[in-house]
Amino acid sequence: MIRPWHTWVIFTLCLAVVLAAMGWMSLTVLRLERFTWRQATLEENVRLALWRMDSALAPLIAQESARPYFTYNAFYPAQRAYTRMFEEIQLGEVLIPSPLLDQASPYILLHFQVGPDGTFTSPQVPTGNVRDLAEARRYTTHERIETSAARLAELQSLLSRNSLLTALGPPETQPTQMAVLPTQGQEQASQRPSPQPQSRQPAQTLDLQQRARRQAQQIEIQQDKHMQQGVAQQTWLSANERQARVANVDTNTLIITNDGSNVLRTSFNVNEELARPMWIGEMLLLARWVSVNGGGYVQGCWFDWPAIRQWLTSEVKDLLPEARLKPVRSKRTTDEPRMLAALPLQLVPGPAPGYPGRATSPIQISLMVAWICALLAAVAVAALLVGTVSLSERRAAFVSAVTHEMRTPLTTFRMYTEMLTRDMIPDEAKRRRYLDTLRAEADRLSHLVGNVLAYARLERNRSGSRAETVTLRDLIDRLKERLTERAERAGMDLVVQAAESGLTTRVRADTSAVEQILFNLVDNACKYAASASDRRIHLEVDRTGKQVTLGVRDHGPGISRADARRLFRPFCKSARDAANSAPGVGLGLALSRRLARDMGGRLYLNQGVNDGACFVLSLPAGN
Repeated sequence: MIRPWHTWVIFTLCLAVVLAAMGWMSLTVLRLERFTWRQATLEENVRLALWRMDSALAPLIAQESARPYFTYNAFYPAQRAYTRMFEEIQLGEVLIPSPLLDQASPYILLHFQVGPDGTFTSPQVPTGNVRDLAEARRYTTHERIETSAARLAELQSLLSRNSLLTALGPPETQPTQMAVLPTQGQEQASQRPSPQPQSRQPAQTLDLQQRARRQAQQIEIQQDKHMQQGVAQQTWLSANERQARVANVDTNTLIITNDGSNVLRTSFNVNEELARPMWIGEMLLLARWVSVNGGGYVQGCWFDWPAIRQWLTSEVKDLLPEARLKPVRSKRTTDEPRMLAALPLQLVPGPAPGYPGRATSPIQISLMVAWICALLAAVAVAALLVGTVSLSERRAAFVSAVTHEMRTPLTTFRMYTEMLTRDMIPDEAKRRRYLDTLRAEADRLSHLVGNVLAYARLERNRSGSRAETVTLRDLIDRLKERLTERAERAGMDLVVQAAESGLTTRVRADTSAVEQILFNLVDNACKYAASASDRRIHLEVDRTGKQVTLGVRDHGPGISRADARRLFRPFCKSARDAANSAPGVGLGLALSRRLARDMGGRLYLNQGVNDGACFVLSLPAGN
């Protein structure tokens, strides 16, 4: 048999294991929440930063891509109007300064052009009479020309036409002839096909817009499909988002560059490709291939990379305080999800933002609810164990007391019946006394068994109460004979104290239950007040408001406060208590209180009396 302390040790160990497991899971979930939140916030900030930087670069890239090819000369004749803009300027022609002559962009160091013969020129570095004209008319200054000339010389020392052509790749138009191009620092020739003088039709802009829209729609459809399948892949989403940004930048650039001038360029054998950003060495360039009357030119600009870097990182300072941009020089890494769409740069976001420590997140609320439920469950299990252990102990005491209580009458039955059957009692008076003893012990045993069975019925909610409305006079008349007989057997007198007007009061009660309650009270008074000098047991009947009270009072030693606290507990008397006190198993008062509650009344101990014990049964008065 498992002892009670064994049960509590096992419960404590199980509770410790459960709480430790829940604590570990809670810490893991909170760490995962912080990590997930930080990563999700970082990815969201990265996406916003990429869109913000591409949006900031879009006007600059579109502006440079939309420049007419002849603006890469310091001056161009107005009368020719796209016809023969690259031919030698004639005397008397009206010249218009190029908008690039006095370029003041903080993000561009130099605009340049590489001719078919490999010569590097810049609209910001006019030469000869054109320079005199630019300085005389104050279109630019001598200092700016000298600065641009130094940059052009540096660019020419670091760059060759071959490297530009290699970075640009093959032209988009079909070749018609081969041009021999000189290289820098060596005499070998490099051939690049000269594109056929044709250009994109204006309808191509609409086609590209439709293609971009279809691509965005396909991305949304694929994203919804992956979400429905439960596949949340951040890399896949970022890569497809970059495709959408690339399509957006390309579409906006095409809308700007393919305007009405496209028709004039087609009429006079001019074709301009879209400008492409590239890294050549440590230089960030934006260059394009231009075909004019069969001659191939490379036009572009040299970006100020430190200024670009500082500008873009300052744009996203609020999102990514420690962000930096890394040049991407390999074409194999151009599909990285954190690549800019406008320039070959990769965003390095830096560390993830700190967790704000919100106390109302759904996960934290769920954990708090789980902990509350677990603690309530532990308290419930502890209370259940307390009740179970206590019930087990009381039932063990009950079995011990019942065994002791039944052994005494059974022993008497066995001894007296054996003596009577063998005619060992010749005296008739003594034989009658023995028969009276057997009858008393039978009543005692019957009373014990009746209490146990009645309590068992109450425990199973099968009390079978049959309440009726009767007057107090009728109720007392039904009970008085049995109660008086029990008091007389103990050598005591039952005294009924009731006013004549009170006996006419009607009460709603189960007569058999009231009889069992009062009999238990009188029986207790007979057992515990047997040594009292005053042999009276008082049955006091009274009415207080809507309640009728029936009190049973004796003149015995009374009940201490310590015993009063456990007086109405079932199975509260052990065999040792029963042996050292009056007979009984401690079930009568518990049964009586349960019967009183079933009738809508209550049974309590009145401790306001001077001597003895007084138990009061309160019942609702009838109509």
